[in-house]
Amino acid sequence: MLPTTNSRSHPLRRLLLALLSLGLGLLLMATPALALNDAQQLVVESWRLVNQGYLDPAKFDQVHWRRLREQALEKTINSSDEAYEAIEAMLLPLEDPYTRLLRPQDYTSIKATNLGSEINGVGLQLGARAEDGQIVVIAPLEGSPAADAGVTSGTALLSVDGQSPQGLGLEATAARLRGEVGSQVVLKLQPPNGSSEELTLERRSVDLRPVRTRRLRSAKHTLGYLRITQFSEGVPEQVKEALQELSEKEVEGLVLDLRNNSGGLVSSGLAVADVFLSGSPIVETRNREGINEAIPSAIETLYDGPMVTLVNGGTASASEILAGALQDNSRSQLLGSRTFGKGLIQTLTNLSDGSGLAVTVAGYMTPSGRDIQNQGIEPDRILDPPEPLNPGGEEDRWLHDAELWMEAQIDRDQEAQLENTENVQLDNAENIQLDSAEDVQFKTQQNRDDS
Repeated sequence: MLPTTNSRSHPLRRLLLALLSLGLGLLLMATPALALNDAQQLVVESWRLVNQGYLDPAKFDQVHWRRLREQALEKTINSSDEAYEAIEAMLLPLEDPYTRLLRPQDYTSIKATNLGSEINGVGLQLGARAEDGQIVVIAPLEGSPAADAGVTSGTALLSVDGQSPQGLGLEATAARLRGEVGSQVVLKLQPPNGSSEELTLERRSVDLRPVRTRRLRSAKHTLGYLRITQFSEGVPEQVKEALQELSEKEVEGLVLDLRNNSGGLVSSGLAVADVFLSGSPIVETRNREGINEAIPSAIETLYDGPMVTLVNGGTASASEILAGALQDNSRSQLLGSRTFGKGLIQTLTNLSDGSGLAVTVAGYMTPSGRDIQNQGIEPDRILDPPEPLNPGGEEDRWLHDAELWMEAQIDRDQEAQLENTENVQLDNAENIQLDSAEDVQFKTQQNRDDS
């Protein structure tokens, strides 16, 4: 039999239960909430930056973005390395190789590249192929071990010291190519339309020297040659100095070489566009709200003479912005081969522990509305293969073709100017003759009136 209770005890029991509940509540309120440690804060900070700025927020629903944060924090995270692994796992479902964590050493390296200083490595600039995510060579850095070995744009990187680049990811692959001067790295490569091959490269210090210039002389004309291999921080000023130097040498035209320029700082690319364009649209950016914003050039230009621009499959990102602006505004013809096709813009943010986070925040289109992402820019004139391995060198056939094209354009401009001058002189002569005839007629009529 169950114990019985007196009905009078019910109010007392309810009071005791109420006091007990209040006591437990006060106890729970007095217990402090569990604070996140520094490593966990790093995960939350990264999640927040992506959540606030990522170009395609619709992707968040597809990958259950909030749940990814919760799953990351459910793991044991007490060190920076554990935080990095959690962040990388959290970003992986976005399937955007350009939205990525940069560990402190990698972040330092990429900042050094953006400043235009030296790097230690083999000199490969990498990107992800659109159709399958394969890590490919955008371009080798000029004067690097990779360039000396003849590695070309579009070459697939199959392994780095036996590890798969697709498994490592874009930034980790790039990090494994860098290292101490004199150390070696073994690469397995597959050139476009070629069979795979193994290549051992020795790392060395590569002087980026993003701006190079010289005169190109022929029997009839003197041209300027301006090569930009990267849009790092000091490039706009270096370009201005180079053009000033060429102007003092009285060049008649300019060959701008953007081959194997994988981009860099968009702000630097826009500043260089200001040098050639006057009050014209440079690019249209599209943000996560789908709003397009046109960015115009300044009114004043530093060089407004005739020019032609060389591009290839290693021309990407900020250099595609410049090439597209020159083409769409009929400022310069493009010669070479189709560009790489990277039409996305990333921000680079310092994280609290010295690492960095790159986040895709915008896409861009050329002034005429062409979307470059995964498509690239078709030049006005395709130059014959094979593509020269040493852009700007003595055996560079494409540069020679550009010289011939520029000289022919100068000749046409001079002929048109001469013809225009002759027409003006002829019009002036006819006007003088007409005035003389009218003057004679007037004087004859005046003599008749006097008589």
